[in-house]
Amino acid sequence: MTDTPPEPVRRADERGVATLVLDSPANRNALSAALVGRLASLLEECARDDGVRAVVLTHTGTTFCAGADLRDPPAPEAMTGLLRRILELPKPVVARVDGHVRAGGFGLLGACDIVAASSARSSFALTEVRIGVAPAVVSLTLLPRVDPRALSRYYLTGERFDAAEAARIGLVTAAGEDVDQVLEPVLDGLRRASPRALAQTKPLVTAKVLETFDRDAEALSALSARLFSSDEAREGMTAFLERRDPAWVM
Repeated sequence: MTDTPPEPVRRADERGVATLVLDSPANRNALSAALVGRLASLLEECARDDGVRAVVLTHTGTTFCAGADLRDPPAPEAMTGLLRRILELPKPVVARVDGHVRAGGFGLLGACDIVAASSARSSFALTEVRIGVAPAVVSLTLLPRVDPRALSRYYLTGERFDAAEAARIGLVTAAGEDVDQVLEPVLDGLRRASPRALAQTKPLVTAKVLETFDRDAEALSALSARLFSSDEAREGMTAFLERRDPAWVM
């Protein structure tokens, strides 16, 4: 008899808010095929549940999401499908970030309607170029919402930045030392809102992002797949797993 492995995402409900917790500590909540599939399934559950007014997406441990799982990455189409599901969910999705966000985790933040982050414990970095790929799929949610000059810098350099900078450039809605204090008035407002009004209002704020999906999702998914299978990506990912600099570092 074998033990069933724990689910990489779990759900808890309180007063109309379904909290989906990324709970895969072994890989710092990286976007594995299993995690992406489980999160998509729970979002579908929330969409059908009349008792759910809003969804909070959060995490265990010190990392919200470490990006793509390099040992078990999801297909690009699965990732774009997950991001579209967040955008099209007829209920607000709020990210609660109390730790680090890297690479593909930015796609989740860009898809969420509201993002609250801890200024004491959160950091952010688009590190794709440092392992030989590009922030292709995450561009679907980031380019319509985040300051373009800032994205030019952080896409091209992979530099780390803090929650205050994330708020300044539009990646994060609000940041504070205690993320739950930041989140409290947001959840109170959502609980006071009419479910039908929320369902009718959300498409107003996601329309431009979904236009980008309709136009670019196929091409960016193909670009992501092509880059991840390249020689440079193999070197970059091997170097990352071996905790060394890739061969191109000068």
